[in-house]
Amino acid sequence: MNKKEEILKYLEGNKTATGKELSELLGISRQAVNKHLKGLILDGSVVKEGATRGAFYRFFTGKRKAPAARTFKKTYSLSGLEEDKVFKELAVLLNLKGKLSKRAFDIAHYAFTEILNNAVDHSISEKCSVVLSLDSYRFKFCIRDFGIGIFYSIFRKFNLSDEYAAIGELIKGKTTTMEEKHTGEGIFFTSKSADFVSFKSHRLNLIFDNQKQDVFVEEKRSIIGTEVNFSISRRQKRRLDKLFAQYAPEEFDYKFEKTQVQVKLFHKDYVSRSEAKRLLLGLDKFREITMDFKSVKSIGQGFADEIFRVFKNTHPNIIITTKNIRSSLEPIIKHVVDNIIK
Repeated sequence: MNKKEEILKYLEGNKTATGKELSELLGISRQAVNKHLKGLILDGSVVKEGATRGAFYRFFTGKRKAPAARTFKKTYSLSGLEEDKVFKELAVLLNLKGKLSKRAFDIAHYAFTEILNNAVDHSISEKCSVVLSLDSYRFKFCIRDFGIGIFYSIFRKFNLSDEYAAIGELIKGKTTTMEEKHTGEGIFFTSKSADFVSFKSHRLNLIFDNQKQDVFVEEKRSIIGTEVNFSISRRQKRRLDKLFAQYAPEEFDYKFEKTQVQVKLFHKDYVSRSEAKRLLLGLDKFREITMDFKSVKSIGQGFADEIFRVFKNTHPNIIITTKNIRSSLEPIIKHVVDNIIK
């Protein structure tokens, strides 16, 4: 019997229980209990009564329906569409200010308008579909256009090798196909602000799972255009102003001049200088760069030298730090520089 089944069996026999009771019963943390309860509430098996510390849970007997998700769907013409007006309309319709915490509302407002504006300005699509969903725990939206495709647009604009390379450029921040209108910051900060957000175009799906602190790319059935799926907790604790301050701090005059590069999205094994040069493309726009080596298995001497000596000598005012680097790779980098900041 799995944990969810144990919870249901206990509630069926005891009618109600608090999260603390279930934690003690199952011998797991409150956080783990809450994860199981969320799933049971969303599928209608369990009903939550009360709020925060006074909350308790009961088995759904059929006398009262579990709260259903509120959903809104609409297709918009992109010609002359104003993203902020669309969000205000939908926020009133779903009472988002009343249903979301202020922090969650601020993030939802920012992310939705940034993604819809990208569809308006970049997609070369006549229309887009918008789906919003609000359930007991989460706010979600999906924006889908039927245009050129986000990765293909960057691939074509910058004459890159393929759409995988375009993903690498996109996640650095400051990459935009319309410099006269955009800074390239919107997708970067949207990807950091969500609990979960994915950017799907053609065969590629770029996923940011901030709850698991992971970023990865998977191949899916090809679609036309771009589909963005965004999800955030209704009681989100992440603050948008602190997120901006992290990458656009006061000492940089609040300019977006710090970034983090997920090295593994380019390759898991690096050898040559040319690979390093592709990784470094566009990073001269920043003043501080964190190279995240999570899941990178090996690097070559030429690769390390190009980043930590050649690039550093050419751009002495740019700070380069590393994180999640395997101990076996550190000697290769230390051979190039005396000290590496971790």
